[in-house]
Amino acid sequence: MAKTENLLHRIDQLEKESGIRRTIFAACPNSPSVIRASIRAAKRNNAPIYFAATLNQVDCDGGYTGMTQEQFTRLVSFEAERVHFTGPVIIAIDHGGPWLKDKQRTEKWSVKDAMDGVKKSFEAAVLAGYDLIHVDPTVDINVPKGEIIDIHLVASRTVELIAHTEAFRKSKGLPAISYEVGTEEVHGGLADEKTFDTFLNDLKSGLAAAGLKDVWPCFIVGKVGTDLDTTTFDGEVAKKLTSKVRPLGSYIKGHYTDDVTNPEEYPLCGMGAANVGPEFTISEYRALCELEEVEKKEYEAGRVAVPSHIRETLLAAVHASHRWEKWLHEDELGKDLYDLTPERQDWIVATCCRYIWQEPKPLAARGFLYDNLARLGMDAEEVVLGRIERDMDKYFRAFNLIGLNDLL
Repeated sequence: MAKTENLLHRIDQLEKESGIRRTIFAACPNSPSVIRASIRAAKRNNAPIYFAATLNQVDCDGGYTGMTQEQFTRLVSFEAERVHFTGPVIIAIDHGGPWLKDKQRTEKWSVKDAMDGVKKSFEAAVLAGYDLIHVDPTVDINVPKGEIIDIHLVASRTVELIAHTEAFRKSKGLPAISYEVGTEEVHGGLADEKTFDTFLNDLKSGLAAAGLKDVWPCFIVGKVGTDLDTTTFDGEVAKKLTSKVRPLGSYIKGHYTDDVTNPEEYPLCGMGAANVGPEFTISEYRALCELEEVEKKEYEAGRVAVPSHIRETLLAAVHASHRWEKWLHEDELGKDLYDLTPERQDWIVATCCRYIWQEPKPLAARGFLYDNLARLGMDAEEVVLGRIERDMDKYFRAFNLIGLNDLL
């Protein structure tokens, strides 16, 4: 049994013994600080930790974190060793599919090139020891704007990617891995019950035809009320979707769990796992801005030589990246970042910092900030990590994960 299925199976057994339901917490590893904070938070909460990395973040070309798949798994291992964390760690690809990597979309890669690129990324993940791959071919740049990709095509490409990955894994004699399928996005066509059922039927028949009857995703992504602009989890929808997939041996996975107002309902409704991502980028950004306010006061008092100007540096780097443009609302299209309202500009910068954390100027500004405060007796990195960990703790608590490692 693959690691993820084994963990889910044990959680299911514990529920039968104690009546306590649990949901696995998955963090999006969008910076080295978030990775370190995740391991530390898991250690303190005595709970498993799950990393869901997009191909924009970690890939063969380094992604925006600067890490390949092998380097990412090595860093996670090193961070676990640093704090002597021996609990379960799941490492996964999140949203692995053609044109979901910004480079493929902006450069308008062909269908073949985009699919081949994803297959290469999956191979690298398998070789690096990833435990799970989210197969998500729900975007097609050839589909006219406003139209939804055909759900039968989504299913056939899902089967193609899983079949390729399984053939590669077996050829290398590597252990079994797990799969996640589907998307919560409207463009994926799984937003209504009929297409959800059609996708599952096509997937089952397609895997059987490919000789993969025994391969079935442990997670199916469900649209459960949360998205980029909403933060309320719809428990009734989650229960309905769960009742559909549990007989198949799968669990519903939630995305866009950031800042959700009712996280405690996830386990009650049978959710298998939930992803949280941009929220921790915002946590990191807010902590750095608070530290800069301290630095400014100390500069004015003559106790800092050269201020970091970190907020200004981050704003300029996000602006230069142009990656913030995909987060604009319809009424903001065509506007410059500097022309947005202060509130929207702040939110976009806070959210998009993950794209530029590892660039030279932001790294240098952070170094100045940390050094300036260290001279005054402050451990700035601990403040940043503490802020991220605090925001993670609510999910460990709401998902009933505290102390789980002792029961596994």
